[in-house]
Amino acid sequence: MTIRAAVMTQPDAPLEIWDIDEPVLEDGGVLLETIASEVCGTDVHLHHGRLAGVPYPIIPGHVSVGRVLEARGMDRDAFGAKVGPGDVVTFYDVHEVCNSCYFCTVARQPNRCPSRRVYGITYSAHDGPLGGWAEQIYLKPGVRIVKLPDGLDADDVIGGGCGLFTGFAAVERSDLAMGDTVVVQGSGPVGLAAAAFAALRGAGLVITIGAPKARLELARQLGADVVLSLEDRPLAERADVIGEATHGRGADVIIEASGNPDAIGEGFSLLRDGGTYVIAGHYTDAGPTTFNPHVDVNRKHADVRGQWGTDFRHLVRSLRLLAKYRDRLPFARVIGGRYGLGQAERALEDVAALRVTKAIIDPNIEY
Repeated sequence: MTIRAAVMTQPDAPLEIWDIDEPVLEDGGVLLETIASEVCGTDVHLHHGRLAGVPYPIIPGHVSVGRVLEARGMDRDAFGAKVGPGDVVTFYDVHEVCNSCYFCTVARQPNRCPSRRVYGITYSAHDGPLGGWAEQIYLKPGVRIVKLPDGLDADDVIGGGCGLFTGFAAVERSDLAMGDTVVVQGSGPVGLAAAAFAALRGAGLVITIGAPKARLELARQLGADVVLSLEDRPLAERADVIGEATHGRGADVIIEASGNPDAIGEGFSLLRDGGTYVIAGHYTDAGPTTFNPHVDVNRKHADVRGQWGTDFRHLVRSLRLLAKYRDRLPFARVIGGRYGLGQAERALEDVAALRVTKAIIDPNIEY
């Protein structure tokens, strides 16, 4: 038996459809039928070779939702909920951290573990169906599986995708206090999630800067109080709006979720003295930028923090909130296009061109 998969053979090369051998389940392994897998900005960067250490050819798709087909010696999810054939689950894409290095045991930052592997990114297509752009996904023993909470379906989860978890992580990293003014730079999936969770956490004012207008409308639906368009509101005007809203002080918290190096200088300029700046949008290398260490950081007494990737707790806690506040967090609306395996390259193009906010791969769609 074989499994069809969309394969990224090398940077800037056309994607190919491969037949992958169906895996032999190890003890503790689980085989999923893919319901949906996201296409995110990281996948676009992978297609252009902007992330180091990727073992091309790969099967992309690091955040996915699937239905259990078969499990061997595993009948519970990470929290003890009964799981069996037919159940709909998602899983934490980071796998094989060592739990013994300095980062795992002392720093408590397992996302910095040198043994870290990631579905859809650091596994070769020759290793098996270890990415979501395939008819089936093999979850190796030890992968943390989470049964979807009651009331959620695949679209709710995959509409947020990795941006859901990263936006949550960025808000957590910011330590924002109730009543804070928060500026989110970027209205893609990470920025939308950051705006949503900032509002849910009790921000007094949430301002989203981004484009195009359709994304800004989604930002409003998810919790942004003010949206500022990059297309028709120049930098000076954006600064005036934020200055007026904060009586000239600047924002208490700024979350960069754009992935654009040019956003960094503007972020520092909009931050109040003693404010917190979380840079979460540069998961891959988009190039350098410049800032003034004295003016932007030292004299401003700025607290600057990076957030690279997510931990398991971010997935769990964001799903809990999504289940409880589904009406306030309508991430299913973020889905802008559904594509079959043979349309994966067009999905990448549509995401890169901002024609859709969230594209998803559904292997059941014929092409």
